[in-house]
Amino acid sequence: MSLNRLGAGALVICVTLLCVPTAAYATTPGGGDEQSGQSSGTNNNDEHTIAAKAGAVTYDRSKNGAGKSVGPVTPATNWTPPPCWFAPNYDPKAFKALWTDRLSITGDKTWVASMYDHYEKGHPYTDWNLDKAGKGYWWTADFRDDTGKTPMTDSDRVQVAACFETKDFWAATREQPKEPNAINPKVLSELAYAELRVPDTEISLNPDAKAPQTVNLATWAWLDKTAFHPVSVTASVPLLGMSATTTATPVGVTLDPGTPDADVYPANGVCPLGKDGSIGTPYTATAHGTPPCGVTYRHASGANSPYHFKATVTWKISWTGTDNPKPVDLPDGTFGTTTDLTVREIQTVVR
Repeated sequence: MSLNRLGAGALVICVTLLCVPTAAYATTPGGGDEQSGQSSGTNNNDEHTIAAKAGAVTYDRSKNGAGKSVGPVTPATNWTPPPCWFAPNYDPKAFKALWTDRLSITGDKTWVASMYDHYEKGHPYTDWNLDKAGKGYWWTADFRDDTGKTPMTDSDRVQVAACFETKDFWAATREQPKEPNAINPKVLSELAYAELRVPDTEISLNPDAKAPQTVNLATWAWLDKTAFHPVSVTASVPLLGMSATTTATPVGVTLDPGTPDADVYPANGVCPLGKDGSIGTPYTATAHGTPPCGVTYRHASGANSPYHFKATVTWKISWTGTDNPKPVDLPDGTFGTTTDLTVREIQTVVR
């Protein structure tokens, strides 16, 4: 269906009602049903069956971040994972059933006639390609779970519009279509990016964060080398034998003292990852001078308004996958933790 026919106001409705199937039926190459990761399907309680899309994207999150607190990385640019893509979702019988159901509830008779002409009457497809059963799949649009539910960027809107404007198409089994929105390893890598979860930034401080900091006394900050390690997620389309693994590796911590009345170390506020995997240097009784990673506050905080000290880890992100054995960069990601710090000023009396 053309986006122009829908109108801009129907964009979200189309994502949730018409352009995303309300029922899914599929059979795998062996003839059995397939149920997997990000599939859209229906649970038919009467028949006690679950149907799912044949070309569903599945995820291996076993090497993702773990611990008390984890979260998604925020891209360092305005980049976002693709909101939609085309995948080999239906065999001919299922595709015909899908569209017969859709067209039966559509009031635009001219558009309905054009769709039957396109898929059934030979312009260009004949009888929904029923004679090609077992030889390929119909590729249809899939949408990211939050598409239409959260604010979209201009780029997202362009991509969603392109998915709406592209008619479902046929491709032989394991054939990689040339349509720009057809799923491929790069798209999988970007979907895997959205599934990355990294550990919280539990940074160590001296003086301890639970105790008041002191004006003009340096606060040392560090992360143990065991605190951070690379994490990864693999996204796959088993039907195509296609996969991509996206890996996030910590490279440094950016310190934000929560006030301009402070000095950070290093001066740019970015504490790099050491060769041993640690960040900063733990404070010891013999330590002196400015810390390699830390902050010095120049003014006390208010009694009921602590400074919001934030430590944000930057993660270098890249992917490898089918036909792409060498790492390819994706936008860096960040994930941080805010700690409230009370800063006091010690008064000295001179006699």
